[in-house]
Amino acid sequence: TGAAVAPGDLVLGLASSGLHSNGFSLLRRVVADLGLDYSAPAPFAPEATLGEALLTPTRIYVKACLAALETGAVRALAHITGGGLVENLPRVLPEGAAAAIDGRAWPVPAVFSWLARDGGVPASEMIRTFNCGIGMAVVAEAARAAEVEQALAGAGETVYRIGQIEARAEGGPQVVFEPEDPSWPT
Repeated sequence: TGAAVAPGDLVLGLASSGLHSNGFSLLRRVVADLGLDYSAPAPFAPEATLGEALLTPTRIYVKACLAALETGAVRALAHITGGGLVENLPRVLPEGAAAAIDGRAWPVPAVFSWLARDGGVPASEMIRTFNCGIGMAVVAEAARAAEVEQALAGAGETVYRIGQIEARAEGGPQVVFEPEDPSWPT
């Protein structure tokens, strides 16, 4: 439920394998607007067809999350689906908490950079539609975050420290995403 989440906790991000089946309405529009063929090489991954690259299977995090939960230091888990970090992370945050997310803390996969750059999708829409490279967020007790990271990595996940929990300003958003750079995530 996230009831134990408190200021000072760290937000860890697990790398996604791609789009994870989210944002395909917008994606289809971008492909149509650019006049691309799904059987042609992907502009962002020429070793695969566009269709193959876009349909990379969704990563499943159960094994890694169970290993992390066994540490006793996990405060909350948020699956980052349609709505991105901005809409999914608040589901596990108490009313008075906010997550400060550093968008520079992980490498943005090429598919998302391509969508933003060539597809003309603004950063504000990217972070509300796509996972942008983070498929699962794990809120961990700061003093034991390294233990959680080791459990996740030991289960085969790529883990990034992507943010921190802070006290939420009255009436403020529950996710503050930095940088507010219109060129991100290219």
